[in-house]
Amino acid sequence: MADRYQNHIHQQGGGDSYGTYGEGGGPDGYGYQADYPSQEEDAASDATEGHDEEDQMYEGEYQGIPHPDEVKAAQRAARAKARPAGSTISDLEELSEQYEDIMEDCGHGKFQWTLFVVLGLALMADGVECFVVAFALPSAEKDLCLSNAEKGMLGLVVFLSMMVGAFLWGGLADKLGRRRCLMVALAINCVFAFLSSFAQGYSFFLFFRLLSGIGIGGTVPIVYTYFSEFLQMEKRGEHLSWLCMFWMMGGIYASFTAWGVIPRYGWGFSMGSEFQFHSWRVFVLVAALPAIMSLVGLTFMPESPRFLLENAKHDEAWMILKQVHDTNWRAKGQPEKVFTVTHIKAPKTAEDEFIEIQTATGTPVQRWAVRSLRICKLVCTWSNVASLLSAELRFATLFMAIIWFCMAFSYYGLSVWFPDMIKHLQHEEYESRLKTFHGERVENFQFNFSLENQIHREGEYIRDKFVGIEIKSVKFEDSLFEDCLFEDIRSTDTTFENCTIRSTIFYNTDLWKEKFIDCRMENNTFEHNKHGCHLDTTDENDVLVYLVSFLGSLAVLPGNIISALFVEKIGRVRIIGGSMLISAGCSFFLLLSFSQSAIIALQCLFCGVSAAAWNGIEVVTVELYPASKRATAFGVLNALCKLAAVLGSSIFASFVGITKAIPILLSFTALVCGGLVALRLPDTRQKILQ
Repeated sequence: MADRYQNHIHQQGGGDSYGTYGEGGGPDGYGYQADYPSQEEDAASDATEGHDEEDQMYEGEYQGIPHPDEVKAAQRAARAKARPAGSTISDLEELSEQYEDIMEDCGHGKFQWTLFVVLGLALMADGVECFVVAFALPSAEKDLCLSNAEKGMLGLVVFLSMMVGAFLWGGLADKLGRRRCLMVALAINCVFAFLSSFAQGYSFFLFFRLLSGIGIGGTVPIVYTYFSEFLQMEKRGEHLSWLCMFWMMGGIYASFTAWGVIPRYGWGFSMGSEFQFHSWRVFVLVAALPAIMSLVGLTFMPESPRFLLENAKHDEAWMILKQVHDTNWRAKGQPEKVFTVTHIKAPKTAEDEFIEIQTATGTPVQRWAVRSLRICKLVCTWSNVASLLSAELRFATLFMAIIWFCMAFSYYGLSVWFPDMIKHLQHEEYESRLKTFHGERVENFQFNFSLENQIHREGEYIRDKFVGIEIKSVKFEDSLFEDCLFEDIRSTDTTFENCTIRSTIFYNTDLWKEKFIDCRMENNTFEHNKHGCHLDTTDENDVLVYLVSFLGSLAVLPGNIISALFVEKIGRVRIIGGSMLISAGCSFFLLLSFSQSAIIALQCLFCGVSAAAWNGIEVVTVELYPASKRATAFGVLNALCKLAAVLGSSIFASFVGITKAIPILLSFTALVCGGLVALRLPDTRQKILQ
């Protein structure tokens, strides 16, 4: 081990080795040579000038606390001893071990925390995307005149587009680079989210949201891959778990902004009757802010050095690692620390050599052909996807696919089922207060009060006036209206069935022919009738959809904190398996809940426990795959997650109002299966990132 590192890693400006592992000198038999020259008599250097011997004393020496450098040397020696005697390692394995040692010497500090915030904003943008259409629909459906089928398509296209984006960008990130692909993906999301806010028709709005989803779909696989390659082994699980909190913040941000912006119908403008910009469009713009902020931050961040080394770009990787090292140690008040690495193992493949030779020596036509062929190979990443089923990765991919699918099917299915079930309970309670009027006769009366939640059967209304009122959830059946006046009427869920309407004037109302079912119309007048879709502030300003989403997102916080604190102590496998089995128990108890408060309480518990499972799943996905396939694997599994979300939300929503046993039992079965499979995963806590 020591000989190998002395061959590849040298001190700058001297012949001393980068580090000596497994040799004598330390209290435990592990020596460690520091980053600065040995303090010989009368010697001086930039690192030691101005410091006396007491300044160099390690403050924990008298407490018996090992020096951090000694701990690192011991860990490296232990890894060397763990390898079977006489075994040989490949170039990629050697690179992995060397890279881990370099990241340990770079430390964890200002650079990682800056990248943490920038990538967290990208992850936050992904969380916001999952809620944008759902929050905007109650208003958008009236502005865009959407049918139930069109509303369903809008909700479906969000997950389908994110599924395509995850698959596409995950593969490209392993070929073109993490930072470059993430910036392009976020830029696509920002541009088309902006355009969708101005789209006046359903087709354009659907098209722009589709492209926006394809862009944002690449964030999750790239963000976790990108951040993990700047983390040392002992920090990886904890800080990847902390990163997951930004997805929760995305849900909270979307809920708060929707609650604060959409009900303010005055926040907008119009240009005639052809161009309307209402408050829900303002919300769509505001929802894109996290993606914009992350995109700006990424312009100051470097590419992953691990990706560069995998692609034989040694010098670029060295410069970035030096930047990480210097940024961290300067922020810690130790600018004298010197980055001592001069050479890093960078394996080169035959494909790389072929491309370099052809690019440098070929004719212009040959160079163009090589570049075009390479781009086609990058876009068509099927070979890289197929490699996930190779002998060494087959079982890991199969197990992770089952876990991702089961978790997403239950989580997203119940996420739709919870608010829909609460709405159903509210609707049942509302219908229980229904008032029925039979055979009433009203003459020469002016209705100046609103009518709500009523059924009028076989009534007679002679010379009555309905002026400036709202009629909500009212049904007139087999009734007679003669010489009546309807003026300035706003209606919701109101119909006239088998009625006779004679000599009646409808002035400035939204009562059009669709609301008169099998009615006999005789000598009636319609003036300034409101045609098309109109905003219904009562339905739009229902805070239930915002409140339930906010509580569910907020409940994720405890799960995130617990998983981040214990992911290294308990282990990823136990976190995933235990959390999924507890979530299964939470879903089963839904069979015993019959009130809105009980469902909301169980929703919060389910979301909190599920967060710990999601954190563990994402950490293990990063750690199971080598760098050349990490983003691809994450993208494929995340695409499978979105497919499961489509199936779960569609199936669960179809049973609302029919039975709750089937959705709950499906969720329970999926979580139990996923939890048991998770317990078969290998423990990756002490595994060097391949």
